[in-house]
Amino acid sequence: MAIQNSINTNPSAFTALRTLNSINRNLDTTQNRVSTGLKVAGALDNASTFAIAQGIRAELSGIDAVTQGLNSAKGIGNVAIAGVTGISNLLTDIRGKLTELANEGITTAQRTILQSDFNELVSQAGNFIANASFNGVNLIESGAGNINTLSNLAGGTLSLTAQSAVNTQVGSLATVSLGTATNAQSVIANNFANLESVVNTALGSLGAEVRALNLQTQFLEEIRDATDEGLGNLVDADLARESARLTSLQVQQQLSTQTLGIANQRPQSLLGLFR
Repeated sequence: MAIQNSINTNPSAFTALRTLNSINRNLDTTQNRVSTGLKVAGALDNASTFAIAQGIRAELSGIDAVTQGLNSAKGIGNVAIAGVTGISNLLTDIRGKLTELANEGITTAQRTILQSDFNELVSQAGNFIANASFNGVNLIESGAGNINTLSNLAGGTLSLTAQSAVNTQVGSLATVSLGTATNAQSVIANNFANLESVVNTALGSLGAEVRALNLQTQFLEEIRDATDEGLGNLVDADLARESARLTSLQVQQQLSTQTLGIANQRPQSLLGLFR
């Protein structure tokens, strides 16, 4: 049994001090949660949960990197589609000029004018190809290669198929001879028909592939949101609860401080016994 009336040992002060220290530790924890918004800010808070959270954060970083790659691929695909669409729009005018040139009733002067217009249209198609570049990549120029990009964290890929045949056929159309109506008719049946075919094929292929990139990007956004929410459930603090706890602990701290002061004054009362 501890001696209660001693100037050397003060059990009440020890108890009050332990209580104050415990309250201060809890107060520090609560203040840290309020200031960071996290109930698990480091390994000291909860080692296993923090380790899991770090793994999830790495996964989120990977998803962001994959999404960035998909967005870059979409830029390449969209610019290529714009270039091919521009050529597709020109085909109507090119076909019109060829049809006029296939008419044997036009004069030599008229044929010269029509040939000049035709050459300008084909030259414009060439400009569309040259300008269909995104981040240094052009899917419809000569020698273009397929673009493969990561689509998920498991190593899956989505591809953009090179459509260099468009450039090949535009170049072929640019070298045709249109000196006679017969030549123009042959160009319509061969060179123009080939260009029209590869343009339609390119639009269909690129459109489907860019659509797949868009769908995968949207899917990854949903996955990221769900993963981020799961991470928050693990480490985020309930600030409403922590605010209430902070107020409670501040009151407890004040009371404990007063209690410790009272306990420390207890030995003073023993002086009265010696008067």
